[in-house]
Amino acid sequence: MSFSDSGSSSNGGDYKTFRQITRESELLLPILCVLKSGLLHASGLLYEMLRPEGSKSTWKVLVVDELTVKILSSSCKMSEFTQQGISLVEIITKQRQPMTSMEAIYFIQPTEANVNALLSDMTGQSPLYKKAFVFFSSPVSRSLVTLIRKDMKAMKRIGALKEMNLEYISMDSQGFITNNENALEDLYSDEENHQRADACLNVVAKRIATVLASLKEYPVVRYRGAKGLDATTMTSYRELIPTKLAASVWNCLTKYKQTIEDFPQTETCELLILDRSIDQIAPLIHEWTYDAMCHDLLKMEGNKYTHEVPSKTGDNTEKKEVLLDEEDPIWVELRDVHIADASERLHEKMTNFVSKNKAAQLKQSSKDFGDLSSKDLQKMVHALPQYSEQIDKLSLYVDIARTINRTIMEQGLRELGQLEQDLVFGDAGRKDVIKFLSTNNDINQESKLRLMMIFAEIYPKKFAGEKGRKMMELAKLSGDDVVAVNNLRLLGPVHTECKSSTTGSFPLKFDVLKTKRAARRDRVGDTQTWMLSRFYPIIEELVEKLNKGHLPKQDYPCMNEPRPTFYSSSQSPSASPVLPHSRRTPSWARRHLSDDGYFSDSVLGRASSCIKKKGQRIFVFIVGGATRSELRACHKLTEKLDREIILGSSSFLDPHTFLTKMKKMNEEEEISLDDIDI
Repeated sequence: MSFSDSGSSSNGGDYKTFRQITRESELLLPILCVLKSGLLHASGLLYEMLRPEGSKSTWKVLVVDELTVKILSSSCKMSEFTQQGISLVEIITKQRQPMTSMEAIYFIQPTEANVNALLSDMTGQSPLYKKAFVFFSSPVSRSLVTLIRKDMKAMKRIGALKEMNLEYISMDSQGFITNNENALEDLYSDEENHQRADACLNVVAKRIATVLASLKEYPVVRYRGAKGLDATTMTSYRELIPTKLAASVWNCLTKYKQTIEDFPQTETCELLILDRSIDQIAPLIHEWTYDAMCHDLLKMEGNKYTHEVPSKTGDNTEKKEVLLDEEDPIWVELRDVHIADASERLHEKMTNFVSKNKAAQLKQSSKDFGDLSSKDLQKMVHALPQYSEQIDKLSLYVDIARTINRTIMEQGLRELGQLEQDLVFGDAGRKDVIKFLSTNNDINQESKLRLMMIFAEIYPKKFAGEKGRKMMELAKLSGDDVVAVNNLRLLGPVHTECKSSTTGSFPLKFDVLKTKRAARRDRVGDTQTWMLSRFYPIIEELVEKLNKGHLPKQDYPCMNEPRPTFYSSSQSPSASPVLPHSRRTPSWARRHLSDDGYFSDSVLGRASSCIKKKGQRIFVFIVGGATRSELRACHKLTEKLDREIILGSSSFLDPHTFLTKMKKMNEEEEISLDDIDI
């Protein structure tokens, strides 16, 4: 019962990017239909309930819940809804004033609380709204359908009722989350609360399924299989997480095949389900691309960045919030490049801007560019409004790059970053870490903790016992830090002897299978133009193997065996099978610079992407949190493999968030190094 008519699955039809489907087909079109005609046709379980009537209201109220408001804000701006006749957005759980002359559009989750609130709004002597057009974010249970059908007073005031299959938050054109922020704690806690974990997996599975329903994709489902130490070892719940999630997703898709009109009946894409244990280095290591460093070193809230700009009077500064997202082509160009490369590109853009604008030339005549600050440039063009928007954008990214580079110098991150990468690639060991800790006093405590966790993950035997104790003493780790290091074991195969004892002792024992498990090998054919760019996340290798058909089924089983012709299309060594009617447009394709230092296709460079054929989509879902480096890998592989790679996760992790979660994984009393029983 999906509203989606996108026809954008890998089995043909006009191509629309992942984010376009979210914005247009799944949200704006239904609202636009309601505003124009007030009539939407239901199907399946909800068909008998629908009593469509024409809409006569010019303006409407939009009613949402705590999740759906995040879904909307991730895809659309309020101005877009205003243009479609939405005058007010209300939260369904909050008390609202009656607006009996206006019609309301409900976009809510199909929960009992929401349905009861809806029925309460539309019944009684004085309903809140004249009529309700209701859109559920995911399939509605039969019990809730029955509850709605029984309320005849409310039914008379319901103009439309529809399942949207839109219960995910798009992060960019190739990334989404299911908004399960506590999945890591719920699934990997030492107490193993199976009831809580099962509930979490069911919600995640349902939301993954809505992504596939929105895109009309029916995948071959692969997942990381459980690995026991031997035949006599009982497999832990944590080892079965990808298996359980894959089974839940498959159950949802099986129902969709029977209930959603035009849903594919044969495989159109591939879905690989992983968990955070697949790569514990990625959330810890210092990643040196512009996007990753912004989220690592700057105080950002999601994609929101706050910086200081000159006030209108020019005497003082004031704070300004900006969103670093795909609406800005400069961000799209810079996000996945090395910070040094980004700095050079910004220097080139600023130089080009100065050389092509008369006002800037006047200012430059009194200063060399090296002395020309963004604040000077902003004051210089204050009297020239036509330049203000361009210089504001350039100044923003120049200031961010300067802040990042200053932080790198102040915190000594270059030497630390080199050691981290040498550890990961096997070029450094325990002695190098000890030497670094002994000679670098300017490294902050969080960076030391990240270094210790990377070392413990790659070389568990060298970190055990007295050796590990001395290293943590040298790093001056706190009790919370020690807990975070120990909790790494929860993200991998667990021995019963590794569990914390009831006496509160702290056994530094990591699974023997982890020896060198997280280490990387230099990739053949990959050249590094910039220092500290060797690291790559594990999913980059996995996706490339999946694309070539080399991902071993004993380690990554199939939930459903694909039809014999699924892999029959011809494929080059670097490209995937391309279906004759599939069209893929990489929305992050690079634009061309104009003479004024911006992009050539418009004043703000907002150009449409070129149309290019691409093969079947690959979805990768990491339960427990994904990283910026993994999203970058998907951007890179989309271009390299000629297939759209979409990354999903329960949430996105920056290093600080990951450390915080690891410290709180066990709600136990804080311990110190003195409590360790070696």
